[in-house]
Amino acid sequence: MLETLRDTLFDPLDTALENVRPRLEATEVAHVLSVGNGVAQVAGFTDLHANELVAFEGGLMGIASNLREDRVGVIVLGNTGHLRPGDRLHRTERVVDVPVGEALLGRVLDPLGRPLDDAGAVEAEARMPVERTAPPIMHRDPVNVPLQTGIKAVDAAIPIGRGQRELILGDRQTGKTAIAVDAILNQTDTGVISIYCAIGQRASAVARVLRSLRDHDAMARTIVVVASSQDAPGLQFVAPYAATTMAEHFMAQGRDVLIVYDDLTRHARAYRELSLLLRRPPGREAYPGDIFYIHSRLLERATHLREKHGGGSLTALPVIETQAQNISAYIPTNLISITDGQIYLSPDLFEKGQLPAVDVGASVSRVGGKVQLPAFRAVAGNLRLMYSQFEELETFARFGTQMDDETRRKLTRGLRVREVLKQREQHHLAVPEQIAALLAATEGLFDHIKPNDVAEAEERVQHAVRDRCPDICEAIEAGEKLTEDHRGALIETMRAALDDTDGDGGDADA
Repeated sequence: MLETLRDTLFDPLDTALENVRPRLEATEVAHVLSVGNGVAQVAGFTDLHANELVAFEGGLMGIASNLREDRVGVIVLGNTGHLRPGDRLHRTERVVDVPVGEALLGRVLDPLGRPLDDAGAVEAEARMPVERTAPPIMHRDPVNVPLQTGIKAVDAAIPIGRGQRELILGDRQTGKTAIAVDAILNQTDTGVISIYCAIGQRASAVARVLRSLRDHDAMARTIVVVASSQDAPGLQFVAPYAATTMAEHFMAQGRDVLIVYDDLTRHARAYRELSLLLRRPPGREAYPGDIFYIHSRLLERATHLREKHGGGSLTALPVIETQAQNISAYIPTNLISITDGQIYLSPDLFEKGQLPAVDVGASVSRVGGKVQLPAFRAVAGNLRLMYSQFEELETFARFGTQMDDETRRKLTRGLRVREVLKQREQHHLAVPEQIAALLAATEGLFDHIKPNDVAEAEERVQHAVRDRCPDICEAIEAGEKLTEDHRGALIETMRAALDDTDGDGGDADA
């Protein structure tokens, strides 16, 4: 009985022990010399590559940055509060990478791809390094497909194309994030995948963006990457590169992606903090010498690929915060020289209630009308010139000089165009509705209406065009040119809608 019991209990153990073979693994281990706010000085490695990922005890990761003979400066990707001199760390023999694929859509992640939304683990298709080479010139196609934002002031005067890099800059609290989020929300029916990368933002600001995305059912096609102001500067530095890698996976599949970096001012400050802690030589405004390169290598990854290389596109909307309207400061001028145009938000216009506060004169799109639909070009082609002339005339008119009838007419029309360019936040307009409003304003259909009543009149003409001219609307959205017959039919339809203000069908003098 005892023999049988012994055989039953111990024979499996004996068999398992015979199959166990000790295995030796060679691991290069170092120790921490000192710890700062986001960086650590370590010693003991004999073979280490630049930008290699190292692992501290407890699972904390870091990036090998400053390589010297006696020590290595490591950018810590997390809280350094529990690190102490003497703690051990080892090589991983790989670089920082993030998960990519369809499983990321609808998720809120940190820059290392770890979930922040309590929705479980991320089942990624693959992992890709955060630092990747930008596509070569011969793999790129011209930017010629529009990316509609649904904002009249942007789509009409500063058009954005798929594959473009358009900078959004302005002082704090002027609506920069609102324009970027509106551009994301307007991609509901376009098939464009969106990525919102928050860098150094307050948790409350990120929560507002998430609420807007969820309220408009946009989370299902959006990835949110968050490195908040409470996170380590190393995570803030890695965040935009990680988000771009997630976007490039979809671009390589031939899909269109829109990415928002909110904002690169805080990204530059995080890198400056890390560089000073690593004791790198400071330059202008204490920024390191490669501050231009960290943004150029990031934004050069945004492009429109040729068909034989996938045909996808990556459109970048970097956000920059200016101080006291100084767009000639160090970081803003760097970004202006890298990007393909800028949307400048003026605090003066914001205070006057001109929302969105887009300064049409100081904003530019270096792609221009190439990405506008033909009907848009026909209606808004001279909008920037006409509006700039109106602003100059308005400045002279304040001196009380006598004006002739032509000058008075230009001022009257310019005031109505200004009212038409106003738009509520998260109130997106289709292209035919935008064209109807702009055509009515530039053709003088609103000249007899008080400026405060223009918004109501604009809604009437938009409803009339949508209801009474569906064939023309379809032709506009299909990219057909706006013929003279179509133009005349739209004007007559809008004039009739304005004449029928009281619902009696009477012919008022328009």
